Amino acid sequence: MIYQRTTLSLMLTVATMLHLNHASAETNVSTQQSNVAVLPTLQIEAMDDGDPVKTYVDYKQANVTRNGLDKKDIPQTVDTIDVSKYKLYGANDLSIMLQGTPGVTTAYDMRGDGITLRGFSADNGDIYRNGVRESGQYRRSTANVERIEILKGPASVLYGRSQGGGVINLVTKTANFESRSNIGAYVGSYDNVGGTIDLNKVVTDNWAIRLVGEKFDTNSFRSGIGTKQNSISPSVTYRSDDEKLTWTAEATYDKMERVPDRGPNYSVLLQTGYPINIKQGYAQNGDIVTDETKSARLDLKYEFLPDWKFHWGLSYRNSFQNFDHFYLGSYCSSTSAACAGHIGQISQVYYWQETETSTLTNTWDIAGEFNTGAIKHNVMIGTDWTKEERNPKLANQYVGSNGTTLTSIYGWYDPATGKLSNTRNGGTLSTRSYSEIEATSLGIFIQDLISLTPEFKLMLGGRYDTYDMSSHQTRNANKDVDVYGSYDGESFSPNAGIVWQPTATQSFYASYSKSFSPYGGRGWISVIDETAEDLKPENNTQYEIGVKSDWFDNRLNTQLSAYQIKKDNMRGRAIEDDDSSPIINIGERESKGIEFSFIGKATDNVFIRGGYGYTDTEITKNIRTPANEGNRFSNSAKNTGNLFIRYLPTDRIYGEIGATYVGSFYTSDANTTKIDGWTRLDAAIGYKDDHWGATFAVNNLTNKEYWRTSSMPGTPRNYLFRLNYYFD
Repeated sequence: MIYQRTTLSLMLTVATMLHLNHASAETNVSTQQSNVAVLPTLQIEAMDDGDPVKTYVDYKQANVTRNGLDKKDIPQTVDTIDVSKYKLYGANDLSIMLQGTPGVTTAYDMRGDGITLRGFSADNGDIYRNGVRESGQYRRSTANVERIEILKGPASVLYGRSQGGGVINLVTKTANFESRSNIGAYVGSYDNVGGTIDLNKVVTDNWAIRLVGEKFDTNSFRSGIGTKQNSISPSVTYRSDDEKLTWTAEATYDKMERVPDRGPNYSVLLQTGYPINIKQGYAQNGDIVTDETKSARLDLKYEFLPDWKFHWGLSYRNSFQNFDHFYLGSYCSSTSAACAGHIGQISQVYYWQETETSTLTNTWDIAGEFNTGAIKHNVMIGTDWTKEERNPKLANQYVGSNGTTLTSIYGWYDPATGKLSNTRNGGTLSTRSYSEIEATSLGIFIQDLISLTPEFKLMLGGRYDTYDMSSHQTRNANKDVDVYGSYDGESFSPNAGIVWQPTATQSFYASYSKSFSPYGGRGWISVIDETAEDLKPENNTQYEIGVKSDWFDNRLNTQLSAYQIKKDNMRGRAIEDDDSSPIINIGERESKGIEFSFIGKATDNVFIRGGYGYTDTEITKNIRTPANEGNRFSNSAKNTGNLFIRYLPTDRIYGEIGATYVGSFYTSDANTTKIDGWTRLDAAIGYKDDHWGATFAVNNLTNKEYWRTSSMPGTPRNYLFRLNYYFD
């Protein structure tokens, strides 16, 4: 049910879905038999998370574009996804939530999220929360996330350094004057038990407070694997009487503790001669991974003149990851030190790593409208300043009882008995390396949407960035080797696009954009090598054309695009997987594809959403490994897609069925191991009235056996029952 709010002057419509005028102060909503297909970003948040049509309503705007313009005026693909559609099935990982999204591949990564956009990794620098980069190695919590926004293709003009596939922005739930409160609980397969709290209280006409939290404890379908998470996020919002000034303060604490699931490649398991059991976990006794994040954010918006707004944001985030575990492995067929006495078993690799990453960001921008003669301008100008510090520690050996003997740590899995064993006992871990990396960046940008006529618009933008990095690494068991490095540079990132809107329902566009990633900007550099062959930034250049459309009296929204991205000056180690080898220019890559998505109302009681993406990637030049030229990128599926259909026989009861498809992809640039494509079916039924909501969902309805990566199978059929109580 969509709830009517007198403070927002919400009015019910009883006919077909209508677009909302961007300048209007009123918001039209409908009954559930005739729901609006497009709503402004802030107004849709007033709908309860359990609203039967919320996940089938598109957002008119997206914060990831930064300029407050309608998505149809942006000459790039913009996807906005409501998180509650995934929570319905018990998904908490960002990578699970993005499965099947056109152009997005999500391979399992124990340390991070394992996400690629249009073929390029997003994990190390292209995931943001409320516009602030969440760099670092850790699993990101979605406990207080309202929606996921994806701006596809190079976006350096808005965000600075980027790998070029796009930007993912997580928008959190903060105090406001529209949202209702709710508390909830859920239970599901594999001892999945959890509870949620979302208390939003309007204290006065000027002040609102909110508290969002989640706690869960779940096992896995894999033996010995489990996860616990605690999250709490309070916020407060002030708005002036004339509503021209809004100030929000938010703090978040997330802690996730998990027994890691990072087993051997199934090609290694095949060598054992024993049947592969997807429910077998490979965590040794004592294996643990802890992800802990603390953040604080201030956000101020002020309309100082009609149609002119000032925005300022200040954010600090500290993330910490500690992992102590065995993983991967090789088949023991010789009497090496790691296999002595364990022929026919799997020898596992051991590492301990502790990484802390801190980010301080200060940003401001001014956006407004003005005319030069008959030409209208929507301009935005601003700056971003960021300071990041990263301190990883690494160890894989321990000092023996005599205080001097270094002893390697080994682990084994015996497929004949299913037993796990290891030599992690006694002694003290010896830190193999300790690094201190510090990076500071400053960006100045301007972007202008120029309305030449009501039908033709021109988007022009540019950004100038300066950045400097320094590193210090202590190596060896005796900590007697110190390596220092430093690097500074600058980069200019342009974008340009043209938009043609012959009617109010059709928006055609073509665009050019460019991104850069400075040396060390990918996150895997632990020490800056000043003797590197090439310290110039990596660059991605994209050309994109597309059309954004509204159909059937604006009941259905579609988005179709085609693109080509070229990446040059790509860097890597001279010897792959050898951190001691120098950094070199390893070549060039190209990604091109087509993406189509849709969301809206098919009939009076049937809602649909979904899309399809074709991503054709190619390593066009490889200096380090010429044999890889012509191969596809690793962890990038050529075909991805999804389709969900929801039927509402009444305004309180609904049923849903959906299919998620991920095509085959290779796990390395050598293209030696290929993961087969798969299609998963999910289904749910639900009830929602003014105060109560309940859902029963089945994930992997047909119990499809598939593999997310070569070391991680998909979850078998599982269930989740969720109950929520809503109140003002």
